[in-house]
Amino acid sequence: MEATLTSTPIRLTDAYERTLERLVRTLESSDLETRGHSFRVTGMALRLAGALGINGESLLNVRRGALLHDIGKLLIPDSIISKAGALTEEEMAIVRLHPQDAYNMLSEIGLPRQSLEIPYCHHEKWDGTGYPRGLKGEQIPLSARLFAVVDVFDAMTTSRSYRTAMPREDVILYLKYQKGRHFDPHIVDVFLKLIEAD
Repeated sequence: MEATLTSTPIRLTDAYERTLERLVRTLESSDLETRGHSFRVTGMALRLAGALGINGESLLNVRRGALLHDIGKLLIPDSIISKAGALTEEEMAIVRLHPQDAYNMLSEIGLPRQSLEIPYCHHEKWDGTGYPRGLKGEQIPLSARLFAVVDVFDAMTTSRSYRTAMPREDVILYLKYQKGRHFDPHIVDVFLKLIEAD
């Protein structure tokens, strides 16, 4: 009886994590271009988080947040998501709502607050020019700052309908150029050390 009681929370946690993964697979199944993106960036985010000294429950929250970072895109019309050309200002305004939509959705299901940091804040920028709240520097949660680097790296090194993948060397130059602008400089340095070791 005791073994059953102690194993139940573990089974529930496993089921919870598998449910999150299934949700992400469903989200990505409707968009061939980004299929696999959430799982790739989750792996990179966990590796970078570990290099930054994040562990335990905080690492689990990075995993959940990374997996669900684009969940708010469920509310963006397919005509915008699948558009091959440049988006209009009106369409971009709709896209920029997805972090707030993600926060609202995930708050309702009781996801831990720390797991919401990446979906809510991964489009904030170190210099304060990001969205949805225009957070600046260390106002941006650490998990979202590290995730922003891996998210952009994966997006730029992967082909999309509106552009081909950029060479890795060019993306590295871009990350260096964006230190102190888009990205936390220290996190870029740690990330570049990690990928140079590959």
